[in-house]
Amino acid sequence: MTGSLIICATPIGNLEDASPRLQQTLAAADVVFAEDTRRTGKLLERLGVTAQLRSFFLGNEGERTVEIRSRLERGETIALVSDAGMPAVSDPGVAAVRAARSVGATVSVVPGPSAVTSAIAVAGLGGDRFVFEGFLPRSGEERGRRIESVTQDERPVVLFSAPSRVGKDLADLAAAAGSDRMIVVAREITKLHEEIWTGTLEEAVHRWTTEVEPRGEFTLVVEPRPETPLDLPTALDAVLELMDGGERLSNAVRDVAEATGVSRRVLYEAALAARSAGS
Repeated sequence: MTGSLIICATPIGNLEDASPRLQQTLAAADVVFAEDTRRTGKLLERLGVTAQLRSFFLGNEGERTVEIRSRLERGETIALVSDAGMPAVSDPGVAAVRAARSVGATVSVVPGPSAVTSAIAVAGLGGDRFVFEGFLPRSGEERGRRIESVTQDERPVVLFSAPSRVGKDLADLAAAAGSDRMIVVAREITKLHEEIWTGTLEEAVHRWTTEVEPRGEFTLVVEPRPETPLDLPTALDAVLELMDGGERLSNAVRDVAEATGVSRRVLYEAALAARSAGS
């Protein structure tokens, strides 16, 4: 009989957020695989838990995944934790889950604190629909594409950032979205020096590049792209201009609808009517 893999969320700052169920799960596991065994060791000590600890981080994920598969095949119960929050969410863990599935092991979860949902809750920018993007790429074309996607999204977007990167991240977001776009910066969530700051991207850039030295872990919530007011006549003129230049009707409607926010169906019908009237 195969064993079980339990994905365990750990506190993102305040160790008092550890649940009784997390304590019980870690105590009952045959082995705990942790992103940082020293950090997890402190958590176990705080919880009064003695457990076998094995490291599981990006550098040894492949090797450890083989070990996890073998242990599960022997019927062991494995707990997997990361430094903070939920493993496999912007943290190592996906390979372990896939390995468990491949041998028919049970995969379950102990839920817990989340920087993502905590930030979206305190941001007040809307929580029914939002996007989690994790860390932005450090450089290159992919970084530009991701930033453009973030700033054009019609939902709040949650990002992670580090002290060494937050100034550039904020500056590049401001350049793409406009300096007056609102942003919520949640720093050191649940920790002693927690800070929830709200302002424009321009103000955020000034604060974390000029006023204060960035410290701690940053979670950013970017305001959705403002809705474009419905302006059918202007959009229709743009479609007709593209068609005069040789663009197909469907392509012209698609491009203008995406750029203006005008309904594609309404714009298409208006363009058809205008073309029929012109002919």
